[in-house]
Amino acid sequence: MVPVATLPAAAILMGVGYWIDPVGWGGSNALAAFFIKSGSAIIENMSVLFAIGVAYGMSKDKDGAAALTGFVGFLVVTTLCAPASVAMIQKIPVDQVPAAFGKINNQFVGILVGIISAELYNRFSHVELTKALSFFSGRRLVPILVSFVMIFIAFILMYIWPVIFNALVTFGEHIQQLGSVGAGIYAFFNRLLIPVGLHHALNSVFWFDVAGINDIPKFLGGQQSIEAGTGIIGITGRYQAGFFPIMMFGLPGAALAIYHCARPENRSKVARIMLAAAFASFFTGITEPLEFSFMFVAPVLYFLHALLTGLSVFIAASMHWIAGFGFSAGLVDMVLSSRNPLAVHWYMLIPQGLVFFVLYYLVFRFTIKRFNLLTPGRELQMAGDETDGYDVNIDAGGEGDKTQVLARRYISAIGGSDNLTGIDACITRLRMSVKDTSLVNDAVAKNLGAQGVIRLNKESLQIIVGTSAEIIAGAMRSVLAKGPVSPARAVSTTPATAPAPRVETPPTAGKPVVVSLISPITGEVVPLEQVPDEAFATRAVGEGIAVRPTDKLLLSPANGTLVKMFSTYHAFCLETDGGAEVVVHIGIDTVALNGQGFTCLVEEGSKVTQGQPILELDLAYLNANARSMISPVVVSNMEEFGALTATADTNVVAGQSRLLDLIGK
Repeated sequence: MVPVATLPAAAILMGVGYWIDPVGWGGSNALAAFFIKSGSAIIENMSVLFAIGVAYGMSKDKDGAAALTGFVGFLVVTTLCAPASVAMIQKIPVDQVPAAFGKINNQFVGILVGIISAELYNRFSHVELTKALSFFSGRRLVPILVSFVMIFIAFILMYIWPVIFNALVTFGEHIQQLGSVGAGIYAFFNRLLIPVGLHHALNSVFWFDVAGINDIPKFLGGQQSIEAGTGIIGITGRYQAGFFPIMMFGLPGAALAIYHCARPENRSKVARIMLAAAFASFFTGITEPLEFSFMFVAPVLYFLHALLTGLSVFIAASMHWIAGFGFSAGLVDMVLSSRNPLAVHWYMLIPQGLVFFVLYYLVFRFTIKRFNLLTPGRELQMAGDETDGYDVNIDAGGEGDKTQVLARRYISAIGGSDNLTGIDACITRLRMSVKDTSLVNDAVAKNLGAQGVIRLNKESLQIIVGTSAEIIAGAMRSVLAKGPVSPARAVSTTPATAPAPRVETPPTAGKPVVVSLISPITGEVVPLEQVPDEAFATRAVGEGIAVRPTDKLLLSPANGTLVKMFSTYHAFCLETDGGAEVVVHIGIDTVALNGQGFTCLVEEGSKVTQGQPILELDLAYLNANARSMISPVVVSNMEEFGALTATADTNVVAGQSRLLDLIGK
């Protein structure tokens, strides 16, 4: 996705240029020429961008040396497999060299070189040579190795590339011969392959110059493509146009149907999810957040979605309603492509989209109701409702960075740092290598906001997190660099009557108590495993213990700063003077009470002392309306301390009983 991410730049530059001068493609306007030529510089060099981008994107540490390795490898392969070189090596006339070698400079070869270069970089970038050759150790060694490996790759390609090329051309020709029907078939399989991420491989055949179709670059070429005879008005762009009605209108219609089919008590949460996903689909053409919301819980809906996508692309291609994109079929690309001379009756895609909005809404609503499909909001309790989302919103962490807090908890959900061997990201997915996918806690990941968890095999995992995937992946790498992260533990089956065990009983000799926390409220101690919320029970939020309140006054457990008080007053975060980040969460799902039953006595940001009243509770109201009043008290940054001990008492008294001791490393 690194090289694909450069396409929006080309689309914007060329789109603006064609908007200024749609006929002369810069010949009549110098400013338009600047924009168009700048964009074409990207499009015309997509193959080498793939080699560089894939090598960089698949390298473990995302180092620039990996990108250089990909570039070196691409130069060696394409030079050795150029027609003149093939003729010289094979001792044949240039005019007898297979036509495939005239197309060796393509994205397929770029991807191949990028993958091999990344693998060599990951394996050999830390190799230390003897002292005499130490200058060539580490990252400097990899381009040298790649140069020799690519000689071998070029030799193989001299024999198999013509076979591969001819097979791809034949496949593309068969689809092209089917005309509009072929475009619809392509679109159908494009959607079906999204769950496993292989739609990119299919796209490369139709959108780029692997089999000669090259739909996106030809469309972006505009007037230049027309004059060169490669761009055909009404034809070029047909593998793109029909996606606009789906992404801008159809999927938002599906989102509306899912919202209307949700249970009344869940609609407010479903509305937030669906509105954000529908807007992303309409405006940018990023559909995965919406598609993954029903892809696995209701596969029949996803199959219908693939069929409708194929139908839309077929209709647009049949009617010669053409628009193109540089990134995806959203509003931005539609506007930018509207002045392209190859865009034919592009505005007709809007009424087609309105029809598909209604069609998606009716088909999805009928299917959900008829077969009682458990789309978001139709479960007895929404997936992820066990928590109120607080654990991904707190402004706490090693450096006060909530993204790092979220990243740490994703690592914990994946099985901890010991289970994690590689981190990467696509547009909306965390793509990770793990030792064992069975150690991944799906429920905790979904509580953190993930739309889906996909196990490709025992060691490959994808988590759908939305468009913040790259940011989360970067934060995960930063968290791992600071030290190990423990896994989220399975929910215990300890009976409710069991006494509260110590969280840990470490040897304390030479390890002083850094912070002692008093019980913030009077009540019965409950083991964290018995909290009816998986995020707390599995310790994804942090280590600690819980209390079932029997008194109305809630006190500060230590001296510190009240860094976060939720507007609904159901939870707060205290940073103690000793550096502990203490989370007190009153009850479970009490966020839904919108502040009723709570009276806040201290403002956010205030300095507080141990035992100072923070909240006053209306226990009669809360016990009657909360799902549970078991209240966790946890430390979210336990990795900064050596150990934690919890009180073994059955009952505690606010301000008097010592609840938790944090032991220094």
